[in-house]
Amino acid sequence: MPSPPAALLDVDGTLVDTNYQHALAWYRAFRQHEVILPVWRIHRHIGMGGDQLVEALAGDDVDRDRGDDIRAAEKALYLAMIEEVECMEGARELMVDLKARGHAIVLASSAKADEVEHYLDLLDAREIADDWTTSADVEATKPEPDLVVAGREKAGDGPAVLVGDTIWASRPPRRPACPPWPCSPAGSRPPSCARRGPRSSSSRSPSCASASTRPRSPAAPRTASAGRSAAARGGCAGCPWASGGA
Repeated sequence: MPSPPAALLDVDGTLVDTNYQHALAWYRAFRQHEVILPVWRIHRHIGMGGDQLVEALAGDDVDRDRGDDIRAAEKALYLAMIEEVECMEGARELMVDLKARGHAIVLASSAKADEVEHYLDLLDAREIADDWTTSADVEATKPEPDLVVAGREKAGDGPAVLVGDTIWASRPPRRPACPPWPCSPAGSRPPSCARRGPRSSSSRSPSCASASTRPRSPAAPRTASAGRSAAARGGCAGCPWASGGA
């Protein structure tokens, strides 16, 4: 019997509730360098890596002249708030349940190592996760697929499913290394890719998990965003573990 597909779990915004802290840190970092952006625009880009976000929000000239300084400022500003970050409700229980069902678990993050270490402690995940990634494992961040490729390598290069909370994880510019299952982040409506559901099998690479290998269970654990449960939202935007599969 084939092994269940590995679970590549996004961390920021999926397992830990960080999106608003990051949005505010980016707003303050841009403002320190005389770039004023509406927070709602920044929030829509959370999940995109810092090496991509500055140019996407402020243009080539700002990225070339002030990008490195803005990124350095955002890191310091975010770290000043990191103690306020909490786990998403049910995040650790989801990992425990996946592990009990035989899925390898890789925490897929392109955050700096010190941030990932903090999240591992916050989630008490060191004994559950089989491995995890950091910024050291990727050359380019989301929406480039480096993170997914690195996660699959750590999971053993077999079939895998990525669970994340933003379009930047589920709509990379090139064919993804595994099918994405986007989850609705705290305070946001489901992204358009989530409302459409996962990509069709024709758009997946041959090594991706097929419908017959995706985990199915009517008794999957509940995952929730802060203040509102996934159950109240009608499940986790198509995630086979949170909603029982497709």
